[in-house]
Amino acid sequence: MRTDSSAPSTALLPLGLAWLFLVAMTVFSLWLVRWLGPASWVQLPLAAIIWLKGWVVARYFIESHQTHPFIAWVIRIFLLGVPLALVLTTWFGPQLAGLTAAR
Repeated sequence: MRTDSSAPSTALLPLGLAWLFLVAMTVFSLWLVRWLGPASWVQLPLAAIIWLKGWVVARYFIESHQTHPFIAWVIRIFLLGVPLALVLTTWFGPQLAGLTAAR
C-alpha cells in the first residue's frame, strides 16, 4: 500500500492539457502515416505513440500513480499489450494467423 495521503486531483487544467496532448498525438500519428506511407517500419513509431497515449490516459485520467503498486504494474503491463500486438501483427501477421486458424 502506498503511504502518501495525496488525494486525487480535482484541477481541470492538467486534464485539459492531457486531452490536448492526446489530440495532438492523434493528429501527428495520422500525419506520420500519410507522410511516410504504409511501410511496416512505420508501425514502430506508431506503437510508441500508442503507448505514450495510454500512459497519459492512465496517469491523468485513471490516476494509476495513486493506486496500489500491484494495480499500477498491471496497468503498465496492459499498456504494453496494444503496441506489442500492433508490431507483432504487422511483422508476423500470416504466421500468427496460421497459429490461430482452425485445422
